[in-house]
Amino acid sequence: MRTMTMKRTLVSIVIATACGSALAQLPFSLPGFGKGSSGSNEKGINLNSVGNFVSNLGKATKETTEPEEISIGKEFAGTLLGAKPLVNDPALQRYVNTLGRWLALQTERPDLPWTFGVLDDPGFNAFATPGGYIFVTKGLVARMKSEAELAGVLAHEIGHVLKKHHLRAVQKNAGFALVGDVLSATGKGNPEARNALVNIGKKLYASGLDKDDEFEADRLGVVIAARAGYDAYGLPSVLQMLQRQNGGDGDFTLLFKTHPLPAARVEMLDRLMKDRFDALSGTEGQALSARLSEFKK
Repeated sequence: MRTMTMKRTLVSIVIATACGSALAQLPFSLPGFGKGSSGSNEKGINLNSVGNFVSNLGKATKETTEPEEISIGKEFAGTLLGAKPLVNDPALQRYVNTLGRWLALQTERPDLPWTFGVLDDPGFNAFATPGGYIFVTKGLVARMKSEAELAGVLAHEIGHVLKKHHLRAVQKNAGFALVGDVLSATGKGNPEARNALVNIGKKLYASGLDKDDEFEADRLGVVIAARAGYDAYGLPSVLQMLQRQNGGDGDFTLLFKTHPLPAARVEMLDRLMKDRFDALSGTEGQALSARLSEFKK
């Protein structure tokens, strides 16, 4: 598996308002784009304020609707933004949103309200919420040495949304499946229902998803990035960089706590990718500094 040299690029942004369908509303383009119960459960979540709103636990197999999924995502995105604000650089914001939406167009869910932003956090991490809200940290972007690497990271997070990993974790860890009932109560202005949902999200982002979900998102991330015309080895390159980091470094603590070891992720991708992507003419893209210059025009 190939390795690349690392270049630090210090960046910051402010999040743009949610747009409509992907690139259609953007007055610019990127070169190369367009190629083809009561008490608490085992997780410590207080269910007293939830039980009253779950009308029928017998419907445990009920699928959450897309509007419900998006509503949950908005609540979780608000929680993430409450912990870390977004940095002020409109050019980088437009760039990350354009790149993220181009990647999302390569998937089976292109019409979600995909929204991307960079958190004012020097640590290295990325987050996805149900419904298509995705955030990367300032520290992560600063460590990207190619556009293909950033594309790989964003594609990994898009994979979580596609497979509804966070949504299913909410249903599992909260001890109930009728999330819609709680959302209904939230929409009617019930603060207890909203607080219960927010607390679930906080615990989820602090503890992380199941490792199988992370492995699946890695596999999807490689494929999505390749479909978008990028070097499929962008994400593996990021994982190789993580292998070289000190686990005691505070900038990486949360990521190492909530994800499988980078070595295990690299080994899995190396075994599955082999030489299958070598014949593709994927690009590493321009340097991020050059992209930002384009978006400042």
